[in-house]
Amino acid sequence: MAKSYHVPSIEEIKTLLKSKDLKATRQRLAVHEAMIALGHASADMVTEYISTNGGPKVTVASVYNVLAQFALYGFYRHRLSANNKMYFDVNTTGHMHVYDCENHSYRDLTDERLYEDILQRIGSRRFRGYRIEDIDIQFIVRPTRRRP
Repeated sequence: MAKSYHVPSIEEIKTLLKSKDLKATRQRLAVHEAMIALGHASADMVTEYISTNGGPKVTVASVYNVLAQFALYGFYRHRLSANNKMYFDVNTTGHMHVYDCENHSYRDLTDERLYEDILQRIGSRRFRGYRIEDIDIQFIVRPTRRRP
């Protein structure tokens, strides 16, 4: 059974922003709406989604800044892809990813048993001078068949 997670609604994100002394601007809310729809996305993808769906005028740089700020506050998580692009994820619970290195896309890998086995085996390991803060598991894959 896959572990469920909660993505804040627009009303909840407004409350979260207020708790961080940030205004719920049209741009911030549009970024969050896009992330709700996309799940995993880069600033380019979010910017395109906003402009395609009639949102406020935004630049890739301003979208990236909002995404980075949301990740800093724990609203999202971020990850650097193999094509050296930052992607953001609305799922902030511990989970694994499959990264398609041809299409440069992420999706959640829902295998709770495998994730728990890895946590149990690795989570208690000691690394001299360090403690494990988080475990980030990503499988890099390539499609096996060409699509027409």
